[in-house]
Amino acid sequence: MKKYFQFEELGTNYRKEIMGGVTTFLAMAYILFVNPSVLALMDIEELPAGVTRMDPEAVFVATALAAAIGTLIMGLVARYPIALAPGMGLNAFFAYTVVLQWGIPWETALAGVLASGLIFMVLTLTGVREKVINAIPGNLKLAVGAGIGVYIAFIGLTNVGIIEADPETYLALGDLSNPYTLLAVFGVVATVILLTLGLKGGVFYGMIVTAVAGMLVGLIDAPSSTGDVVSSVPSLEPTFGAAFDNFGEIFTLQMLIVIMTFLFVDFFDTGGTLVAVATQGGMMKEGKLPRANRALFSDSSATVAGSILGTSTTTSFIESTTGVSAGARTGFASVVTASLFLLALFFSPLLGVVTAEVTAPALIIVGILMAANLRHIEWDQFEIAVPAFLTLLAMPLTYSIATGIAIGFIFYPITMLVKGRGKEIHPVMYVLFVIFILYFIFIPE
Repeated sequence: MKKYFQFEELGTNYRKEIMGGVTTFLAMAYILFVNPSVLALMDIEELPAGVTRMDPEAVFVATALAAAIGTLIMGLVARYPIALAPGMGLNAFFAYTVVLQWGIPWETALAGVLASGLIFMVLTLTGVREKVINAIPGNLKLAVGAGIGVYIAFIGLTNVGIIEADPETYLALGDLSNPYTLLAVFGVVATVILLTLGLKGGVFYGMIVTAVAGMLVGLIDAPSSTGDVVSSVPSLEPTFGAAFDNFGEIFTLQMLIVIMTFLFVDFFDTGGTLVAVATQGGMMKEGKLPRANRALFSDSSATVAGSILGTSTTTSFIESTTGVSAGARTGFASVVTASLFLLALFFSPLLGVVTAEVTAPALIIVGILMAANLRHIEWDQFEIAVPAFLTLLAMPLTYSIATGIAIGFIFYPITMLVKGRGKEIHPVMYVLFVIFILYFIFIPE
């Protein structure tokens, strides 16, 4: 085992790897409860006509299994201390834009996730994936990441009434005398304090603190027995294989946009996470990531597996850096993290405790962390600032990640050409320009 994972070469041992794996799990365990809440639209009491809700318990199981499978492949095949799980942002796009706003059945949306995963596999095996990533300018990648962060935070703020609709000003501060809203505000403050103190897994612990506080004041029903905490693994039947049943429904322009959005966002998430974790752990060699194709293949395999099980795109988590900071250097840490995700399968009853007031602080804080990308955008260049800003602004205001990406990718060639920088535009960007123009022409219909 030590030889396979190169313990001696990387200066690590079992204790460091186990501690790193546990630390990574605690840092990202919140996804087990946030993902079912988002995909099942649990914060929305009445769904529009024709929109159906995913089964939250089945999504919980799919989330844990997708995370375990993806992380295990990453650990055993790519041998990196990087954990995977259904990505924040893409789950919101899946639920709030594709299903809720566009009225696409969640079964068809899962088929879109499956298609994107299969495309990822092909692009990875042929080496095209890296070329496509390089074709998209770095500033737009950063803007997309930051925009998704603002979008996620906005969802969290509106879900619990901190921000609400207003007939005169469109948006306004909500009723802070509402006890449920106050509980969410408390959760945000508690999580901010924990993270400011440098506590690893602060987002997860913030959810625990908020849930306990809600129980103490009677806003959340406390578990009354062991059976309300630990139980047998729920059935996957409500979601398992649904992606296959509706695969024939993906061949439309609207679903093409959905699949492309899944592709783009996962491109940025995975590439950025791999580089960040490898750099922090000193795993980069001459500026390059060893076994990069294996890591990318692990990511695409996890997306395919997750879509079949019943969850949105599975991607590498930046929270893996917490495990690296705790000493993890090899894929053995990922094996530990994967094992803990499997163990978590027996704690599905806790879904009843994790209400919108508990998940909203996690959404808001994760949004803040993702918005950190803004500092790297070249704001002093107007031709860059325009598409970047419009990408960032459009996502929360239109309640759509896809729309934000489309607007930014349309304005980028325009401003760059006018500025006389047309030679810097990759041909792929012109293709995307045309596709997104068609998107705005046909999608409203």
